[in-house]
Amino acid sequence: MTMNRTGAALLLVAGAGVIAVTLALWGQPLVSASGEIRLWVNSIWSPETSQQVADWYSVSHLVQGMLLALLLRALPLRRPDTVLLWSAFAIGVGWELAEHTDFVLDRFRATTLYQGYLGDTVLNAVMDYVFMLAGVALARALPVGAALALVAVLELASSLIARDSLTLSTLQVVAPQQAVADWQEAIRPARP
Repeated sequence: MTMNRTGAALLLVAGAGVIAVTLALWGQPLVSASGEIRLWVNSIWSPETSQQVADWYSVSHLVQGMLLALLLRALPLRRPDTVLLWSAFAIGVGWELAEHTDFVLDRFRATTLYQGYLGDTVLNAVMDYVFMLAGVALARALPVGAALALVAVLELASSLIARDSLTLSTLQVVAPQQAVADWQEAIRPARP
């Protein structure tokens, strides 16, 4: 099934709507409890992380979208744009909803870094989806080598600056490593 640009745009916008309505019905707050709306939260330890427009985890969603597009580019598909469109929709919406299930929230909370994590605000979840879509678009626009280099730079920068990245988050949720947890904890601000 092929889709024109308008249909594709409507599908992707509908994905944001599905995320927003579902999470709101599940009781996730629309915005941060502080009532503020910030464009960027720089510390993974801030209570505003996963509550605002963007943070270091937005970079992970950008990388996720890039990896999806690069993977699908490598496969011999009859209709690669259609497959990419539906895959981006399904994976983007699917992850944002799955992330807010008790099973996934409990897996995150089992690691030191995410103890007390209650999930994203609706604003942050929708923006994470938008960042994933931006990653798909970016990887489609760049040559493969440049896209792979950018993924490596983003992962390395996130790991070194924020001490978390898509790679480290996945590792810590799937097979937690105490050495990684200790390294991440080393930059936690002192608690009052």
